[in-house]
Amino acid sequence: MNKQDILSAFMFRHACKEFDPAKKIPEEDFLFILETARLSPSSLGFEPWKFIVVQNHVLREKLKDGAWGATIKLDTASHFIVCLTMKAPLIRYNSPYIINFMSEVQKWEGELLENRKKTVENFQKVDFGLAGDDKLFEWASKQCYIALGNMLTAAAMIGIDSCPIEGFNRKNTERILKEEFGVNTEEFGISYMAAFGYRIKEPRAKTRRELKDVVIWK
Repeated sequence: MNKQDILSAFMFRHACKEFDPAKKIPEEDFLFILETARLSPSSLGFEPWKFIVVQNHVLREKLKDGAWGATIKLDTASHFIVCLTMKAPLIRYNSPYIINFMSEVQKWEGELLENRKKTVENFQKVDFGLAGDDKLFEWASKQCYIALGNMLTAAAMIGIDSCPIEGFNRKNTERILKEEFGVNTEEFGISYMAAFGYRIKEPRAKTRRELKDVVIWK
């Protein structure tokens, strides 16, 4: 794939408001999209995300309550994702998840592991000032948006449309996730939703500022 192919994918991608409900994404293509999320970078490599792929139509109906920006997408999208982000009990520097993750997933051992623990503690407490629970969640949420960007781009590169969604009431949606999806909302909060499928009509022309208006060279 050359540079023009990649730019063409960015031109193709738009926030699709309504999908063709008759067209379904092949399983191997959607697994490819999910794999780009799994392989996405995150601060300190902690992967503070979990993705719920909501294909059950009864559960999709329940998500509509308060999700004013998702109603048509929930009806028409081939695949629909809810992104969960780790809250403070999981993502704080000394949580069992983080300690286990550093040793079992990242394979830090012995003195290197102890040094890594101190680095992470200093990063959260001093460098980024992440003492409060809300700040920790927002920091973790920013990492989840990296995965979102990669999924949207990967989808566009294979001709699949998408729409990132923040049009929902967070408190109401987390209640639904707890009651209907079994999500532990003490440990996870929602950052965004995302819909994937195939457009039912062509979008209007893409508009963006010129490069000279968004880049400063020094």
